[in-house]
Amino acid sequence: MNYLVAVLPDRIQAEAAYLALEKDSIKSIILGKGYKTADEFGLIDPKEQAKKQARLMAFWLVPFGFFAGFTFSVITGLNTFAWAGEIGNHVIGGLLGAASGAMGSVFVGGGVGMIAGSGDALPYRNRLDAGKYLIVVQGSETLTRQATRILRQFEPENIQGYSEV
Repeated sequence: MNYLVAVLPDRIQAEAAYLALEKDSIKSIILGKGYKTADEFGLIDPKEQAKKQARLMAFWLVPFGFFAGFTFSVITGLNTFAWAGEIGNHVIGGLLGAASGAMGSVFVGGGVGMIAGSGDALPYRNRLDAGKYLIVVQGSETLTRQATRILRQFEPENIQGYSEV
């Protein structure tokens, strides 16, 4: 399946492009104010994905970190916190290991995605937030080429094709 995404500056041009595509029997979708939203269409919010991934990683890394920290403390026999006693030292070691697991889940699981975002979904979301409109055409390569020719007449700010592998 191929996708074609064109960014148009206003609603009038988006509707005109939609009608021109419809005239040639090409189905398209308009995203923007008054039409489908990015979430309804399925543009993934990278920050949400990053949070979800970090939570999933934490589910496994925090208990593993606790077990690893506790085991390390038992094996080495370190008495780092004399006031805590032998069992207390092992528990503190486990808690420090769990904290390390939590940090690992944020950094590895999604911290970069939370800060920087990823993919083309974020720029498209930003354009929608700025009041622009997107025309999306889904179909074969031939169909998207035909749609590209039609959409170029409307001088879109950006036109990008994608193919699903």
